[in-house]
Amino acid sequence: MAYTLVIHGGAGKITPAMMNTELEQQYHIALSLALAAGQEVLKNGGSAMDAVVAAIVELENEPLFNAGRGAVFTKKGLNEMDAAVMDGSNLMAGAVAGVRNIRNPIKLAREIMLHSGHVFLSGNGAAEFALNRGVEFAPDEYFFNKQRYDQWVEIRDSDFYQLDHKDDNLKGAEPNPDHKFGTVGAVAMDEQGNLAAGTSTGGMTNKRFGRIGDSPVIGAGTYANNNTCAISCTGHGEYFLRAVVAHDVSCLMEYKGLSLQEACNTVIKDKLVKMGGEGGLIAVDAKGNYDMCFNSAGMYRGMRNSEGKENIAWYES
Repeated sequence: MAYTLVIHGGAGKITPAMMNTELEQQYHIALSLALAAGQEVLKNGGSAMDAVVAAIVELENEPLFNAGRGAVFTKKGLNEMDAAVMDGSNLMAGAVAGVRNIRNPIKLAREIMLHSGHVFLSGNGAAEFALNRGVEFAPDEYFFNKQRYDQWVEIRDSDFYQLDHKDDNLKGAEPNPDHKFGTVGAVAMDEQGNLAAGTSTGGMTNKRFGRIGDSPVIGAGTYANNNTCAISCTGHGEYFLRAVVAHDVSCLMEYKGLSLQEACNTVIKDKLVKMGGEGGLIAVDAKGNYDMCFNSAGMYRGMRNSEGKENIAWYES
């Protein structure tokens, strides 16, 4: 029986000029390990959901990506994380936002889906639920990353964030020095033809006011439906929220009969571009077709399927 797994590690200004051979090798290894973890589940007849979680756990454990251990710092110098999963076979979903010290937020999202009776938990309440379910915590030191810290300090001390009494410092989206969105995600079709999607992120560097992006919002950054597709997004979350990107792709397939690739291109390379939004998505449909679509300079991405095909890349193809 056939299966397909697709992953991403963020989109943005990813060019040869910002990489070197050693860094490229590190990203290749990290993406390969995530693909191997998810594929191990699928080739042994496991569910798409389990494969998605297994792949994302590997990405959350890798400091190269802005999720889990590699989560960026907030305005207060903390690491606050968001994640979501969705099961295309029954439209069940679980999401969490603004949690701290959760080693693998994607596991908490799945626990919420399966055992909370709710879809979306946040902050202290989500942490309390995590304790009740035995979800693993980690100390602040586990999440400390010198490169992330230095990026935060640079942005925190920039002129953009100095107090402006005219608008009370509410100037819109923050600057991003390397213009890279390191959110991680995975989508899969298992041997039973079921779909699943998951997304995990540390959000935006120096984010304020408890800001939440599209990643944990079902229909915006994460969506799965066996009738259409499974989607995980990465990019400037405010635009993905407003465009309801993940569900929009599904709707174009369901109501207009577009193919997976046509729907992805319509949303990412047309609708989102007109809005000024940058980023991308990964997608798979119930036939095992997949797409890795983005309108930015690059996107860390990879796929494997039961036919032996593998593709790992990050620059624009």
